[in-house]
Amino acid sequence: MFHPRRTLKALLLPLAAGLALTLLPAQSAHAASTLTNPGFESDATGPAAPAGWSTYSAGGQSAASFTESGGRSGSYRLTHYSASAYKVKTYQYLSGLTNGTYKLTAWVRSGGGQNSAYLALKNCGSAEQRTDIPVESSGWIRIVASVAVTNNQCTISVNSDAGAGNWINVDDLTFTAGSTGLAIKGSDVSSLVKSEAKGGVYKNSSGTTGDALTILKSAGQNYARLKVWVNPADGYNNKTRVLAAAKRVKAQGMKLLVDFHYSDTWADPGVQTKPAAWAGHSYGQLKTDVYHHTYDVLNALKAQGTTADMVQVGNEINGGMLWNEGSTSNWPQLAGLLNSGYDAVKAVDSGTTVALHLAQGGDLAGTRWWFDSAVSNGVKFDVIGLSYYGYWHGTLAAFQTTLDDAASRYGKPVYVAETAYPFRLDSKDPTENIIDLASELVPGYAASTVGQTQWMKDVASIVEAVPNGRGLGIFYWESTWTAVTGNGWDPTDPSSGNGWENQALFGYDAKALPAMAWFSHR
Repeated sequence: MFHPRRTLKALLLPLAAGLALTLLPAQSAHAASTLTNPGFESDATGPAAPAGWSTYSAGGQSAASFTESGGRSGSYRLTHYSASAYKVKTYQYLSGLTNGTYKLTAWVRSGGGQNSAYLALKNCGSAEQRTDIPVESSGWIRIVASVAVTNNQCTISVNSDAGAGNWINVDDLTFTAGSTGLAIKGSDVSSLVKSEAKGGVYKNSSGTTGDALTILKSAGQNYARLKVWVNPADGYNNKTRVLAAAKRVKAQGMKLLVDFHYSDTWADPGVQTKPAAWAGHSYGQLKTDVYHHTYDVLNALKAQGTTADMVQVGNEINGGMLWNEGSTSNWPQLAGLLNSGYDAVKAVDSGTTVALHLAQGGDLAGTRWWFDSAVSNGVKFDVIGLSYYGYWHGTLAAFQTTLDDAASRYGKPVYVAETAYPFRLDSKDPTENIIDLASELVPGYAASTVGQTQWMKDVASIVEAVPNGRGLGIFYWESTWTAVTGNGWDPTDPSSGNGWENQALFGYDAKALPAMAWFSHR
């Protein structure tokens, strides 16, 4: 990604309430091994305790949970809402379960603003599992949670700790054998080496200075993404620097994604400029250039014991790459270039995964057109990566629709190649931040450490919910790109600034931010 300019509190019930939840007669009255009334269709409008479900509120606010018309698939849905602040739980106790791992799926909407709103799997014999309800009022979102049942029972609950006028809708729950989770919890750290060279410092949340990769790893990051430019003006993000950074990544026990831009500078949907060394080359020569450059970098990585685990052949190639020869206006040529990259990756190591990466992760029609064209032109690939920035690329519902469709339509795993969110709006350096106005934010997600954390948890939940286990995970974009003089956006201009420091995962005091908690997602 590059765009040079604009474009829990947990629900804490009293101990007595927790005990009451275990002992309530309603649990045994509705005990079953499968969900009763999972679509809230049994009672029409109004009941505070729908058939099969129980309602509890520490403050006597059970009326804040009710059924009403407007279901996702049927006629009715569960709603939590009150004109005054409320805390309410709608739950169902299941018994007689065969021990094993279970997956809860639910469709949800939310107007946001709650202290917390989440689904929970509790009293199952293992640690409680929660999934927050994303802020999305325009369309239904599918979310999941999974838990190990070890005592033949489990309590499923919908929980709100909300302010006056806050609301959620929940519908169409299922509870079946299965598991969920993300294999990839990564970030792009391409800026790190230059930052350190220019004096950049990184600290853990306690303020102790350390290696940024160590801090990220300790938070749960398991994959790092490094971009490769061919001959950048500043000498960073080239083969030599990437080899050195890869050693550090692998020393942390992380996996490595290598992101080939096939340019001397940023490649994205708006610009795909050929490297200067390849200028004037014929299409046939460019195919050879792509193969040799890809093979050269990856073979050198393998030779030093840091084989790439995944490779992106191109970066945000919505319009193609190596313009004009590789533009989407000439799909047969673009397909040839992409397949040259694919073949080079597999020639170095057949076990390396090859990804194709588009931006605009909420654009269903555009994503379909691109990958339909790729498939019809014989392009080879293993996985699909999409950039998704909520302030540019559509709603969370549109993103889920696009991600799910890509996974099912092409039968491939999918991942978020890039996402990020601001923890504040002001700049630390003189360069105006790319996102610096409240009007640019995603509704329901503040430019705060809380908003940044919630954004990442909710995007992770959507990837986790991709059907058939095809949601691989996420790379946070440029977690280490803090404001350091000399480490600006333009490799040709040492005085350029950074418009991204308010979206890093290290704060203006260089400390690790709370949003790193998303790395511990299931």
